[in-house]
Amino acid sequence: EVRLVESGGGFVQAGESLRLSCVVSGFALSGSDVKWARRGPGKGPELVLSAGQGRFTITRDNAENTLWLQLNNLQPEDTGLYYCTSTYLGSSGPGTQVTVSS
Repeated sequence: EVRLVESGGGFVQAGESLRLSCVVSGFALSGSDVKWARRGPGKGPELVLSAGQGRFTITRDNAENTLWLQLNNLQPEDTGLYYCTSTYLGSSGPGTQVTVSS
């Protein structure tokens, strides 16, 4: 069974950082198209790297089947549900909520 499970979200002040993780099972992260996306309040989904404007970094540990997302200098407009997703597998995780106050 293909599963993607995110964690690490929370409530932070503007300027602070968070590190999110996405643990996958049922397939190998290595070579997959798993990516981070987010959906803000009243907004459509968007890819996180494009939205971060250099503030966000993605790393991976293939041995642990884990994809990490480092969010730096968070701003209120970064508030949303962050989730990992695979277009090829047609699967996404439930997401983890990030809320940034000003």
